[in-house]
Amino acid sequence: MAHLTTIILAAGEGTRMRSAKPKVLHAIGGLPMLGFAMRAAQMAGAERLGVVIGPGHDDVRRLVENENNAADVYVQEERRGTAHAVLMARPSLQDAEGVVIVLFGDTPFVTAETIARLARAVEDGAAVAVAGMRPPSPAGYGRLVTRDGKLVAIVEDKDASAEEKRITLCNGGLMAFDARHILPLLDAIGDDNAQGEFYLTDAVALANRRGLAVTAVEIGFAEVFGVNDRAQLAEAEARFQEARRKAAMLAGVTLVAPETVFFSHDTELAADVTVEPHVVFAPGVRAASGALIRAFSHLEGCALAEGAVVGPYARLRPGAEVGRKAKIGNFCEVKAAAIGEGAKVNHLSYIGDASIGAGANIGAGTITCNYDGFSKYRTEIGAGAFIGSNSSLVAPLAVGDGAYVGSGSVVTKDVPADALAVARGRQVEKPGWADAFRRRQGKK
Repeated sequence: MAHLTTIILAAGEGTRMRSAKPKVLHAIGGLPMLGFAMRAAQMAGAERLGVVIGPGHDDVRRLVENENNAADVYVQEERRGTAHAVLMARPSLQDAEGVVIVLFGDTPFVTAETIARLARAVEDGAAVAVAGMRPPSPAGYGRLVTRDGKLVAIVEDKDASAEEKRITLCNGGLMAFDARHILPLLDAIGDDNAQGEFYLTDAVALANRRGLAVTAVEIGFAEVFGVNDRAQLAEAEARFQEARRKAAMLAGVTLVAPETVFFSHDTELAADVTVEPHVVFAPGVRAASGALIRAFSHLEGCALAEGAVVGPYARLRPGAEVGRKAKIGNFCEVKAAAIGEGAKVNHLSYIGDASIGAGANIGAGTITCNYDGFSKYRTEIGAGAFIGSNSSLVAPLAVGDGAYVGSGSVVTKDVPADALAVARGRQVEKPGWADAFRRRQGKK
């Protein structure tokens, strides 16, 4: 593909979202909508990327920088329409060569392939290429009026004649421009309309009047699904999840109850992973072949090796690494910890800021006491160690290979390899105490 510049319009305040957060920061599959548009542009081969944001949207600027620190950020101080917004990126447009694509930060399903198709239409001779789609009902959409294969006008629904209303090809919003023509066209767009705004779609009529080639490129309606309110955000999330579930199953992942499993945008599951019902994958999860995630587990920022088993009702937090054939039992939480091959963390345990050696056994109710209110400390448990149930391991602490910790212990000192550590009060029995206590209370 020739030189490609992409401008993404992302200045919306999110008024209809009823949110203090800018619209493009609302997430689908854990990724802000703007991130989808930026990644599609980059996958399509954009050499230069410009994002137009609203005033005071520093959090949007940070997202742009995190996604692509080479992207240019422009601020639209006044809301004067889509053409006005694109012109905020004038420095990028002045230097642009080849093709300029205009995308929107609130249409997260546009693909790199669609961007490439629009670009090819310009490379094939069009000065302007407009994405067209066929919605289930065209009512409310601008119609694309074509003649002899050329796009001659975009007519808004309210202005359309009876004949034009029968047109099913509608404006999808995305547009591509020959870089040589974009600034002359945009600079010629006026604001003589009821809203007093500069509309990007007016470039079609202007280009036709100047004898430039204008064409429509038909794409799928689902790609240009826009998000303007919370209901549409929920619909977009549902569309995303449905697509990810299907893709996972086609790639060899078993989803026992697909409709109950929720993926993140970057979830990576290898073939022969099995996921039971009601599992949530937050961002940053990888699972190798043969891993089993049992029901009602929540995973984030973690990695599962081959044959690892998690849950049911387990929570893996960022930094958790579960080794080959290791097991995390029900109602366990693991954070910033490496669980060695074949190790077992049984039910009702918390393992944080720790490493568990291969084959070690962590008894039920064990916790690593890793936080003193100010700092975090690590616990190191050696291979083959056995930690008895209901133990508290006060970090920083090391338990050597093959060591035993007696149940109910509060361990504050390192335990040598193959040693037994018991740290609990001696049992004391007072015969008759309970009977006397009840008598004093008037219960007997």
